[in-house]
Amino acid sequence: MMSTHPEVLWAQRSSELDDSKNVIYLTVSLPNIDESSLKYDLTPTSIKFEADARPSNAETKHYEFSLDLYDDIIPELSKHKLTSRSFTAVLRKKNKKLEYWPRLTKERLKTLFIKTDFEKWVDEDEQDTAPDDDFGMGEGLGNMDFSKMLGGDTDEAATAGASIPEDEAESDGDDDDDDGPPPLEDA
Repeated sequence: MMSTHPEVLWAQRSSELDDSKNVIYLTVSLPNIDESSLKYDLTPTSIKFEADARPSNAETKHYEFSLDLYDDIIPELSKHKLTSRSFTAVLRKKNKKLEYWPRLTKERLKTLFIKTDFEKWVDEDEQDTAPDDDFGMGEGLGNMDFSKMLGGDTDEAATAGASIPEDEAESDGDDDDDDGPPPLEDA
């Protein structure tokens, strides 16, 4: 069976003082991984991933990649988790530095299957204000505020006096927009 590269997403945090904020977030975006076929080997300088998966009811394929990391990590302090949608890992960087790694890999090569994870990415100058989150590696939901995620306003006093402009208010319940498409014309 020929192997294919899965999509690999990554983001990072860096800290000179706090080990928990000195990490690489790695996501292998591959649904329906066969757990019995999963091989994950993490060394201080590299990562190797291999698994069979059946994404989107297609036939089972073999996926793999091997990367030499830009700098050293501590495998014993790193975590990983398999879900039905992906394989995620939080890799603990060995060297405590404020600066980000310029890339994930040691070699300066363009690898098309490695992409920035913009959902987890925070700019270097903004990482001190970023919320602490282990992205599902720990227990519970962390510091998630669902009202902010849904755009809800939790202050009822702010919405109590809100009025709807007359042109947006329903006049008698007859909306011309709800009548469906216009009738077809005779040809």
